[in-house]
Amino acid sequence: MILAPTLKGNRCSNIFIYGKPGTGKTAVARYVLKHLSMKSVEVDNPLKICYINCRTDGSDYRILTHLCESIGVSVPFTGLSTSEVFKRFKNGLKMLGAILIIVLDEVDILVKNYGDELLYKLTRINEESEYGKLVVIGISNDLQFKDYLDPRVLSCLSEEELVFRPYTADELYDILEDRAKLAFKPKTYTEAALRLCAALAASEHGDARRALDLLRVSAEIAERDGANSVLEDHVRTAQGKIEEDRVLEVLKTLPLHSKLLLSSIFLLKKRELGNRMMTGTIYEIYTELCSEIGLEPLTQRRASGLLAELDALGIVNAKVVSLGRHGRSKQIKLNIPLKTVKAFLTGDPRLTFILEYSPKSLM
Repeated sequence: MILAPTLKGNRCSNIFIYGKPGTGKTAVARYVLKHLSMKSVEVDNPLKICYINCRTDGSDYRILTHLCESIGVSVPFTGLSTSEVFKRFKNGLKMLGAILIIVLDEVDILVKNYGDELLYKLTRINEESEYGKLVVIGISNDLQFKDYLDPRVLSCLSEEELVFRPYTADELYDILEDRAKLAFKPKTYTEAALRLCAALAASEHGDARRALDLLRVSAEIAERDGANSVLEDHVRTAQGKIEEDRVLEVLKTLPLHSKLLLSSIFLLKKRELGNRMMTGTIYEIYTELCSEIGLEPLTQRRASGLLAELDALGIVNAKVVSLGRHGRSKQIKLNIPLKTVKAFLTGDPRLTFILEYSPKSLM
């Protein structure tokens, strides 16, 4: 209904769509725009649509390059100033004579990394030119996204907002049932298994993607076990495996110094020295590991900050304890299984030596 005026050649309100990941924001936007485009051809009032993912094409220059390409304006991949590319885009839009709908998926990434200047310029085009017929659809996982915007941008947006709430267990079950009919042979899954997948996903995040992943991994486990159908036990096993894989992905993306601090905790835990996992002891082993790979260690204060970040990620638990007349210190507890840390160390060629390393400070 918001976009309907475009079928008559009139500009409509900008739209901002919010919601947690996996709630269908992008899928719905693409679906609606696909049918809107088909209808516009039918009524002989064609539209131009440009979809941009701001996470993969995050800079102002790359986004403007995509916008130019969508209206037939050729610009080099590099070499021009952003202002020149924007000028060419505006001229191309004037020559187009049709409405251009821009979808900026994960627009919060653009604003957080590069500011809101481009968003401001795009929303001002319609005011500056009688020929400008630009509609912006922003999609964001961050419900507080507008807090990052300058008041000038907010006043130019004149947007309508749509909020996609997380799926309920019943809704996820309907989605899973539709997919299961396509993916599985008859009678190779149980309703109980689908309902468990839906319930687990709904209770944690309401994310359809995660629910589908859970069902897929459950089926793979059932197949490896030689089972005739996907059962609840397979779903519970799959949940543990997915959680482990997710943690492993987080560990792989950590900065090197954070990896070395985690490795220090691993070495203490492996030697069953959990009661000695204080920040001072961890820092000693960390400096040893830095020396082993020829890396300049961070200060103890900065290392303590990185431990706090690991705590925020849920990888470790940091608790301040009193040491009597010796003051206070943080006691660190590892929140993930040792086998997960071993798998992460095995996958990083720079850190595999740690699996067999014996810290000198513990001798």
